Amino acid sequence: MDIRIDDLSHPAVIALLQEHLDWMHRISPPESVHALDLDALRGPDITFWALWDGDALAGCGALRQLDARHGEVKSMRTARTHLRRGTATRMLDHILTEARGRGYGRLSLETGSMAYFAPARALYARAGFTACAPFGNYAEDMNSVFMTRTL
Repeated sequence: MDIRIDDLSHPAVIALLQEHLDWMHRISPPESVHALDLDALRGPDITFWALWDGDALAGCGALRQLDARHGEVKSMRTARTHLRRGTATRMLDHILTEARGRGYGRLSLETGSMAYFAPARALYARAGFTACAPFGNYAEDMNSVFMTRTL
């Protein structure tokens, strides 16, 4: 599998991100959807990667700079064809490596509190993330779980 920076223009990437947004809006109340759309993911504070398995898009993920020492995991999504094949772990490992390379001392994330998000929470816990208070511009939300780890 090949992870590379992506400009969010490939139709498969656009479709995967639209699927991600659609699911977030189906599962979470509107005020609790923190997934970013294409325009927001193109922001100067975000680096977005696509993970390719040959010609097939396997997944994606992004890293947002919150400040010079703190980053945020965004838009982690695995294509249905690549579930339970290590895709998310590979992407998260890449983001962790990039965050360390940037000199971040902390990496945080927001994910859902509902059962649908249990696999994501387990993935993050295995990678050393623990529950924390809201960070950045987030506020307490019963539909959100905030996690962080020191790098």
